[in-house]
Amino acid sequence: MNLEINKENAIAFYRTAYSGNPRAAVETYVGSEYIQHNPDVADGTEGFIAYFERMQNEYPNKSIEFVRCIAEGNLVALHTHQTWPDNDQYVTMDFFRFDSNGKICEHWDAIQQIPNNPANLNTMY
Repeated sequence: MNLEINKENAIAFYRTAYSGNPRAAVETYVGSEYIQHNPDVADGTEGFIAYFERMQNEYPNKSIEFVRCIAEGNLVALHTHQTWPDNDQYVTMDFFRFDSNGKICEHWDAIQQIPNNPANLNTMY
């Protein structure tokens, strides 16, 4: 496993899907299977594509910043900052498992909205 290539590919995969081209993301970066653990997204590649196509149609002006990327073994973790309409901001953590061919085959995530009035002055990054 090449950790640096996996990190680059995880970021490129998510950036491509998030910016409105999930089919290209799947065709380029996903292997023969795609196991989805987000309960709001159907399992498999078609569920992923449908979800991100709907998000692009409903929220074309959303944005994402990749804050950090960590890799170990066959896993890559992304820590991102997302901004949605009405300046709703979220911290997300996505985890991708890569198969032996260097393709993404499994995904988990956690999403938390950034509060307007946090209890401390520390950022969520």
